[in-house]
Amino acid sequence: MDKPSHLVEFEHMVLGRHQLSGAKLRKEQGRLERSTYVMLSRIRIQGPMSIGELSEAFHLDTSTVNRQTAHAVRAGLLRRIPDPEGGMARKFQLTEAGEREVDDERETRVDELNQVFDDWPAEDVETFARYLQRFNTSIERLSGQPWPR
Repeated sequence: MDKPSHLVEFEHMVLGRHQLSGAKLRKEQGRLERSTYVMLSRIRIQGPMSIGELSEAFHLDTSTVNRQTAHAVRAGLLRRIPDPEGGMARKFQLTEAGEREVDDERETRVDELNQVFDDWPAEDVETFARYLQRFNTSIERLSGQPWPR
């Protein structure tokens, strides 16, 4: 008999497959790629962030973050600003277009989730959300990288 963690691992793997299966469709519809959406969402929640802060937050090499932010700047989603706290590093801030894109993407994703949860009682969705948050915060505790909420 499988341990509960084996069952969670399997379902987590399947969940990752479902997220990836929509990548082609998102690209065809002009939607944000997952990595762009996550980065923009983090900046939206936390406020302006430098390359170093983004690199640390996502455990990514600075060259990867440089490519991602350069793409977002070219797309008009981010702009570079002086550090509001007077530091030397320039930071990235969402543009109005970036804010709209994040809002639109989130609305689309929530609409898709609403379809998934269509036949779920509201209290089951709330319970699932609480467990998912608990799961995420446990991972964040182990990694030392909490996500702002």
